[in-house]
Amino acid sequence: MMRISLSDIGKRFNRDWIFRGFSYQFNAGRNYAITGPNGSGKSTLLQVIAGAIMASEGKISYEKDRAIDPELAYKCIAIAAPYQEVIEEMTLAEFLQFHSTFKPFFPGMTGRKVIEILGLEQSAGKQIRYYSSGMKQRVKLAQAIFSDTPCVLFDEPCTNLDAAGISLYHQLVDSYCRERLVIVSSNDKQEYGFCNQVVDIMQYK
Repeated sequence: MMRISLSDIGKRFNRDWIFRGFSYQFNAGRNYAITGPNGSGKSTLLQVIAGAIMASEGKISYEKDRAIDPELAYKCIAIAAPYQEVIEEMTLAEFLQFHSTFKPFFPGMTGRKVIEILGLEQSAGKQIRYYSSGMKQRVKLAQAIFSDTPCVLFDEPCTNLDAAGISLYHQLVDSYCRERLVIVSSNDKQEYGFCNQVVDIMQYK
């Protein structure tokens, strides 16, 4: 079972502390929300958890049956975020095939099946640059959710999604994330209403 433990984590940019003294343990099989107003540091904390940026102080450890080298933790984590880039020169089919070479999908899951689940069959042969913002967000969610990782991180996952897209997000989380460690960074309850635990980042200012 995946576990991520943070001890007295802090992050600052120049002289300004974004958050300090953050200690928490995230365990697989539970869903967590990191909440707070815009600009409060939710996304920064999520990126620290993902190992995408370094903390300024404190310690973070990763475990899955045994301790994981922090340099290799990315193999166990998938993330979906609005600021994430997809390769827009590729078609959706090409992008999913490329993505699966370094972050394999669940056993039995194929790019074609992912496209069908997303409802994007008619656009599978188009370059992603021609997709709407909502379609691109579906792609970002899919590459995270269908990756065979024990941990999935979501940063404002319903950005640019219409009602059908939001419904799809909830269906995918319910169907494919039950046994995984899920952390959602958001100030919108429709994005994290399913979470068992809510962490208010404003407590760590």
